[in-house]
Amino acid sequence: MLILSLTYKKSLEEADRFMDQHLAWLRQGYERGWFLASGRKVPRTGGVILAAGDRAEIEAFAVTDPFVVNGIADCEVTETLLTTVAPGFESLKS
Repeated sequence: MLILSLTYKKSLEEADRFMDQHLAWLRQGYERGWFLASGRKVPRTGGVILAAGDRAEIEAFAVTDPFVVNGIADCEVTETLLTTVAPGFESLKS
């Protein structure tokens, strides 16, 4: 399991200018079968994406996020090996 943590470096107004492009990029991640869940941080300082797949491929894809390309956000990738999950989430285990 990979956790992609996006942290805004610019204003929310700047982020909103690229939101449609970012959402299109997210859809590509879901279509490729990498992204499992995503959403905004609270408070709105960026976002989080849960992903599964080859780390190198996902990291290469992460740098193509319009937020990253346009200097709106940094993206940190953390790998975790989940060993315990709630019932119904067994597919997330490593």
